[in-house]
Amino acid sequence: MSSNWIQHVLAQDSPPPAANWLEALRQQAGEQATALPLPRRKLEAWRYSQVENLLRQQAFNPVVQAPDDNGLETPAALGPHVLVFVDGWFSPRLSRVSELPEGIRLGSLRAHLDDDLAKAHLGRLANSGEDLFTALNTALINDGLFLHARAGTVLDTPIEVFHLNSKAGQPLLAQPRNLLLVEDQARLTLVEHFLPGAGDGYFHNGVTEIHLQAGAQLAHYRIQDEAPNAWHLSRLHLQQAAHSHYHGITLSFGGHWARTEYKTGFGGEQAACDLRGLYLVGDDQLSDFHLDIHHDQPACRSREQFKGLLQGKGRAVFDGRILVERVAQLTDAQLTNDNLMLTRESEVDTKPQLEIYADDVKCSHGTTVGQLDPQQLFYLRTRGIEEQRAVHMLCEGFAGEIIDHLHLPELRDRARQRLSQALNKL
Repeated sequence: MSSNWIQHVLAQDSPPPAANWLEALRQQAGEQATALPLPRRKLEAWRYSQVENLLRQQAFNPVVQAPDDNGLETPAALGPHVLVFVDGWFSPRLSRVSELPEGIRLGSLRAHLDDDLAKAHLGRLANSGEDLFTALNTALINDGLFLHARAGTVLDTPIEVFHLNSKAGQPLLAQPRNLLLVEDQARLTLVEHFLPGAGDGYFHNGVTEIHLQAGAQLAHYRIQDEAPNAWHLSRLHLQQAAHSHYHGITLSFGGHWARTEYKTGFGGEQAACDLRGLYLVGDDQLSDFHLDIHHDQPACRSREQFKGLLQGKGRAVFDGRILVERVAQLTDAQLTNDNLMLTRESEVDTKPQLEIYADDVKCSHGTTVGQLDPQQLFYLRTRGIEEQRAVHMLCEGFAGEIIDHLHLPELRDRARQRLSQALNKL
């Protein structure tokens, strides 16, 4: 490994007060991070991602203690349950978690590191030996989101998590580690917002592990709207028991370089995983989505629908893989990726993959890349609609199929407003 800033990060350790099990986990991950090769284009998973630009950065400074959150305010939220993380660290001053029902435990991972549930589940899904950035996150685990919903708990109002960056005048590395445990028949909604910060070219390297037990339901919405000079990497590892349902949507608007990865596994029959995403990129932006859906249980269902709007010299990458093992009979899996190119200079690399070893399945995958239909534009123009407004209407219709799956009306409205702001820059 030769990237100087990664070696610099590993040297800036500040371990939390915790049991020996965490010390061992962090130490092992640090050794793996030192031994693992740097991501490069010769590796298939990084073939189109331009990760070398990230590795060429002079330095990122890890945030090894809770930052000063003075001058920051709690963002406008949808409801009463709000957690705020600044540079990956929980901010009690900016958060509101007092009105939760007894069945929900919510707060800072750092405050729950001596919890038996954390010991049993942290690091179980995210294998730090497979990936450098996961190893980096694990080696410096300090704080992040801890969410535990006890069996049968139903929360009708959403839990909102805001990821903010401090105003420190240096390139910071935020590494939140999130652990979500949703027990049998529990049901809740989690909304994550990744908002722009005032730092210089900060890097968000987040890892989330999600455990859904039998019959659990989690709606998980993520709005990535980082600063134009930000680097954003999110890895989500999901394990679903029988009859559980995960409904995940990621909207990617911001960042200079943004990559989101989903890795999903099934632990029982008749589980359902719905993943949707919308990415909008313009000049000096790359948006990158990678999906790895592993069907190794019978009668499970997965849906993956991702759409992209590309303008200017924006670039996007979509790499979606569905693997159906021989034992996974009666699998129902569908994957689509559609892209609308608004300029000739934009570029997308899309690679949907379907690997099937079972013989009684219903599976499909496909991708489209195209431009606005001139006849549709002409039709709108003949109705007295200006060209720019006509383009916006067609783009809004294209993206609306993803946004409409957000079950929270106010969040849908905010997403449409953010899309409109982006389209106004055309």
